[in-house]
Amino acid sequence: MKQVKFFTRIVLLSLVAILPAWQTTALAADTNTLAAEQQVSTVNINTASAEAISNALNGVGMKRADTIVAYRKANGVFTSIDQLLNVKGVGEKTLEKNRDRIVLE
Repeated sequence: MKQVKFFTRIVLLSLVAILPAWQTTALAADTNTLAAEQQVSTVNINTASAEAISNALNGVGMKRADTIVAYRKANGVFTSIDQLLNVKGVGEKTLEKNRDRIVLE
């Protein structure tokens, strides 16, 4: 019986010692996630290079970014973000994922 009480005390003391460190780590992880979410980069699709477009937009690689730049050169500047739907390979899901990242200036 004494051994069970001793073991229980050891376990409880261990938890008391570990819990504050665990909470601090969890809080730091939440803070880092929040900071990353707040740092959403934007890109002006009327002036940006294909590389800049590819880096700023989710789901848009270099090939698709090259297509966006080629479309812009052939058809003039974008006057609406929705015009990206006219670019081959850019669908509604991609557009909606990136709507807050795209600027027209």
